[in-house]
Amino acid sequence: MAKKSKYDHRSIEAKWQEAWAGEGIYTPDVNKAKNPFYNLWMFPYPSAEGLHAGHAYASTGSDIYGRFMRMQGKDVFQPIGYDSFGIHSENYALKVGENPETIVPKTSKNYERQLKSLGHGYDWTRTVTTSDIDYYVWTQWLFVQLFKAGLAYRKEAKVNWCPSCKTVLADEQVINGKCERCSTEVQKKDLAQWFFRITDYADKLLANLEKIDWPGHIKLSQKNWIGKSEGESIRFRLVGSSEYIEVFTTRPDTLYGATFLVLSPHSAWVGKVTTKENMGKVSEYVKNHQQSAINNQQSKLKTGVFTGGYTINPATGEEIPIWVSDYVLEGYGSGAIMGVPSHDERDKEFALTHKLEVRQIVPDEGLWDIVEQKDWGRRAVSFHLRDWLISRQRYWGPPIPAIYCPRCAKEGKSYFSEAKGQIHADQNDWEHTGWYPVDENELPVKLPHIEDYRPVGTGKGPLANHPEFYETVCPACGSKAMRETDVSDTFLDSSWYFLRYPSVGTESKLEDRSLMLDEDVRSGKVGNRVSNFKLQNPDSHIQLPTSSLPWDPEITRRWLPVDLYFGGAEHAVLHLMYSRFMTMVLHDIGKVDFEEPFPRFFAHGLMIKDSAKMSKSKGNVVNPDPYIEKFGADALRLYLMFIGPMDGSPVFRDTGMEGMKRFVNRLWELFTTKPAEKSNKEATIKMHQTINKVTEDIQNFRYNVAIAAIMEYVNVLKENGASAEALKNLALMLAPFAPHMTEEVWHMMGNTSSIHKASWPQFDPDLAREKRVVVVVQINGKLRAELEVNSLQGQNQEEIEKLSKSDPNIVKWLEGKKVKKAVFVPGRLINFVI
Repeated sequence: MAKKSKYDHRSIEAKWQEAWAGEGIYTPDVNKAKNPFYNLWMFPYPSAEGLHAGHAYASTGSDIYGRFMRMQGKDVFQPIGYDSFGIHSENYALKVGENPETIVPKTSKNYERQLKSLGHGYDWTRTVTTSDIDYYVWTQWLFVQLFKAGLAYRKEAKVNWCPSCKTVLADEQVINGKCERCSTEVQKKDLAQWFFRITDYADKLLANLEKIDWPGHIKLSQKNWIGKSEGESIRFRLVGSSEYIEVFTTRPDTLYGATFLVLSPHSAWVGKVTTKENMGKVSEYVKNHQQSAINNQQSKLKTGVFTGGYTINPATGEEIPIWVSDYVLEGYGSGAIMGVPSHDERDKEFALTHKLEVRQIVPDEGLWDIVEQKDWGRRAVSFHLRDWLISRQRYWGPPIPAIYCPRCAKEGKSYFSEAKGQIHADQNDWEHTGWYPVDENELPVKLPHIEDYRPVGTGKGPLANHPEFYETVCPACGSKAMRETDVSDTFLDSSWYFLRYPSVGTESKLEDRSLMLDEDVRSGKVGNRVSNFKLQNPDSHIQLPTSSLPWDPEITRRWLPVDLYFGGAEHAVLHLMYSRFMTMVLHDIGKVDFEEPFPRFFAHGLMIKDSAKMSKSKGNVVNPDPYIEKFGADALRLYLMFIGPMDGSPVFRDTGMEGMKRFVNRLWELFTTKPAEKSNKEATIKMHQTINKVTEDIQNFRYNVAIAAIMEYVNVLKENGASAEALKNLALMLAPFAPHMTEEVWHMMGNTSSIHKASWPQFDPDLAREKRVVVVVQINGKLRAELEVNSLQGQNQEEIEKLSKSDPNIVKWLEGKKVKKAVFVPGRLINFVI
């Protein structure tokens, strides 16, 4: 191989990015792949600022694994798309005075440019953009399916309201009482909203955690958010009344110690139990605390107010006072707790603050059975999980496809007037009369272009000001009716996008495919052929046959569920929970044949800059573009993967890029120098050891360790000479990390096909086995310990000193002493002179 000039990353990276696109090496045949592997990174929302280095870090981590699996012989499908609906895009559009529909094409195009410049191996023929009508038509279709299954309902409820974003938030979007988007303190507000019955799936969501390969802390987050508690629901009868408050407790054995009862400020019982004399103080307290979504659980100072009402402890027969306090969670049980200050720290703090009785008792395990035997209560299960609130009073989202008919409401008619085999059959918990889903053949309900899309905070979305949008006819009786004017939560858009990717572009072939009948999904039988449809222009309806699906069943069976999902831990109780729920529903209504969308999930860490998480709000965002221009995409990829564990918190430093660029230049120099005739024994052994280690490290996402091993190998080759075989295997090991340079040198070696379709290098286990040596540790010439280490460690004085000083036998001899010098004989001994 002839000596080459200095590595020109600009021309080489541009050359291969163009070649890869032309050859389609990252576009598998979704219909014929024999060894499919679905590798997916959580798609981003296309912000106007573009990708930052944190995105590059996460997406590169995913891309490396995809490239590695392709070299393992897998047909890798690695798609990308844009989570483009939602408040982020809308807020930016408001800021610059444009409509979101004109903003998104520009921002997503910029993201595409950046992702391509990083050298990621995406299949660009199958992208999704959630705000495109040919995508959100299917998001609306999903709502219709859940409505028909009895899993969607509209109900007035006390909801989380962000006064800055001027919309409601799901519980999962409230972090420490503040909006997860803008950090404004969230208020409580009574509004009629659409919900999905995710609580119907609480037990399954919890049980299935045992079946999936996810990081422990992510499983724990979901387990805690679901929050299953088993206990007793105990009836506390109100004094002077036949009514009683049901209180859920996991400690019925402490019932004798209950000396007061506490209600949440949001509880409907507050108004019923408060006396006239106490109404003023109680009303003021409730007003001050109902508006806030922050609870006082963790505060030592437990505020509260006495209602003047009393209830009877069923175990003691004593009258105990009823208080109101914000340390009681609205959603825990019935929003009421029994105060047992001798056995609960929070209750004790409250009792001491308000001078309530603290009665010392011995827990009575027999109360678990006595409660039911004496008819004081019943066994019960409580969940922290609440139904998923999907309504948003904004503009930029899919209109919720539901219709309200006043005439049908007056006559007591609705979609549920006749039983239709719903998953959730009982619909008596909401006023469903008059409500119907939009007929599937009438989808999509197109989001109209309007100029006055700024939210005003009235509890209604901007579409409520447009009768040309909401005026329609009832699908049941043909009378005048009204469309729902709220749009759906962006997390609904992302709860199913992974199902769509493989089938993008297959619509024209659907007439030749068999679709699964609902009752035949689990058995694998198919039938019910579907007619063809074509996407019309954006102003027309996309006609959907009632048997059609957003995905091709045959392709979906081949590629789903996702083999590896790569994303952020911050989505543990949002996107990841919602996607699991949606897939379970689709399974139960016969649309897919699996329950879990992501059997394997890897949670990457968050990049740190200037001692804080990289984010726009912190002002510490690093744009990767100038680094790619100056140092090259391969150097940036290597640096991002080298600076820390993939699941850690790596710190981005500008100075580190200079060092990685020097390493890239050393690689280029090594690759472009005439190879040695053959490798010596040390280099050969090191090659097999490195292949073994890099293989194992990539499999376990230890990319930084893998790169360190490659660096060690490069040093050995520099010292001992690099044979053609050594350089070939070095290029193959580097290919997932530095795809452009390795593609160039692979072709310089005489290969005509892409290195990214070459086979991963193999190692000889006998040669890869590390030789062990014993290093004697002396203090002032006397034997004090022996260390068994691998041969490479035995050559490293710094490593041996570190290991020696951590050995208990050496620690006691060196304690309080100063080491004057260390005499080191590589591979044999180290002597500390004190």
